[in-house]
Amino acid sequence: MSFPLLTATAVVPALGAVATAAVPAAKRTAAKWLALIVSLATLALAITVLVRFDPDGGRYQLTESHAWIADFGVRYELGVDGIAVALLALTALLIPFIVLAGWHDADPLETGSRRWRPTQGFFALILAVEAMVIISFEATDVFLFYIFFEAMLIPMYFLIGGFGDRAHEHGEAAASTQRSYAAVKFLLYNLVGGLIMLAAVIGLYVVAGNFSLQEIAQARANGSLHMATSTERWLFLGFFFAFAVKAPLWPLHTWLPNAMQESTAPVAVLITAVVDKVGTFAMLRFCLQLFPEASKWATPVILVLALISIVYGALLAVGQRDIKRLVAYASISHFGFIVMGIFAMTSQGQSGATLYMVNHGISTAALMLVAGFLISRRGSRLIADYGGVQKVAPVLAGTFLIGGLATLSLPGLAPFVSEFLVLVGTFTRYPVIGVIATFGIVLAALYTLVLYQRTMTGPVKPEVSAMPDLRVRELVVVTPLIVLLIFLGVYPKPVTDIVNPAVKQTMSDVHKTDPKPEVEAAK
Repeated sequence: MSFPLLTATAVVPALGAVATAAVPAAKRTAAKWLALIVSLATLALAITVLVRFDPDGGRYQLTESHAWIADFGVRYELGVDGIAVALLALTALLIPFIVLAGWHDADPLETGSRRWRPTQGFFALILAVEAMVIISFEATDVFLFYIFFEAMLIPMYFLIGGFGDRAHEHGEAAASTQRSYAAVKFLLYNLVGGLIMLAAVIGLYVVAGNFSLQEIAQARANGSLHMATSTERWLFLGFFFAFAVKAPLWPLHTWLPNAMQESTAPVAVLITAVVDKVGTFAMLRFCLQLFPEASKWATPVILVLALISIVYGALLAVGQRDIKRLVAYASISHFGFIVMGIFAMTSQGQSGATLYMVNHGISTAALMLVAGFLISRRGSRLIADYGGVQKVAPVLAGTFLIGGLATLSLPGLAPFVSEFLVLVGTFTRYPVIGVIATFGIVLAALYTLVLYQRTMTGPVKPEVSAMPDLRVRELVVVTPLIVLLIFLGVYPKPVTDIVNPAVKQTMSDVHKTDPKPEVEAAK
């Protein structure tokens, strides 16, 4: 295929970001529509990638390769496997909903405010993040991946610090201080991880002589490239540390609750449903493929960290007073499941982890966006400020309930299948870890149902008595996400068919096979 399809999926939102930023300030509505049209065009390209991708047609497809910095062996190399295709499609799918949900989030503030929010800048930054995330999923050159892995921090910093949530109980001055703190904390944590990864990227080049993921992996597989055990382990730790910060994995998670709390709901979705997926995706693509022996060496410790994330995140979610912080800690727990599935080193675990990335993105988007609609009506993130909402806004309450039930992995909704696969895949090799991890499911039911009970049921509080139900734009945002949650909960085969061949390749990279069942099936 001569048309550079993968490049186009990243270039279209990048050019759209430039064009949106150039829209005059007086044409705010035009900037919004331009961003929406660009995001839909990107979705159309992502669907084309999905259609053209053949799960059984080889590992990396639709490849592109061009010389870039020849003196240092850096090439512009792109290619997608089933895991990358699934996450690319998720990203392109969510961005139009994020744009629609944030339609009024960057409108000018009240007269006399010291803060000015350029509407076109808000939507341009969202498109810039989309472009960088997409190329991160597509890059098969380690240096190319690193550049965009780090570059996406800049637009995210401005989205968190410059376009934060307006709902703050302590006024505008305190809100501005908290936004700045959250943005700086996000940037510093991820920059430290990125700098450590940069040292590992340079070390990989010294050892391998190039940055091509495919060439290095092939050389390692056929024995023409040898790494000393200590070298491989140090390089693995450099890569894994950066990905664990981005994921985020305990104890490198503390930036996420602040960032999600101070962001608008669409930006919070962008963080946890899109950007953070780059970290867990990179564990599969780079850690396991480039450093298979070190990955197996580190597995016991990583599984313990993942287990702590599951239980710790769920426990803290139970005690939260802030709706957004509750969803943030729930996401930390869910990312623990994803990392556990990856390093369980079973096909069920890794298939479940990849499916979990997709399903978590959809379920978190549904819950957080509806929560954002709720917060924008009341002007508060505090759970205690709500009560009886289902009596005055039943559609809003119903969609909130479905998003919450998906978060607790109710059977029949998409996250259940992925969580079940992760637990089965973990239990077959690490039964104790698998058993303890199920405690996170119990806690998920607790924090989700308590959240719904405190906000939606009981007597109607005077402050919510006149709350309007979901409007047409909001229904357009939420309805497709709920349909997807139900569809993939009943029929996940379209995603697993794409993902499973890539998972088999990853299992082959680390020289692992699934444990044989203790009881053979009857013939």
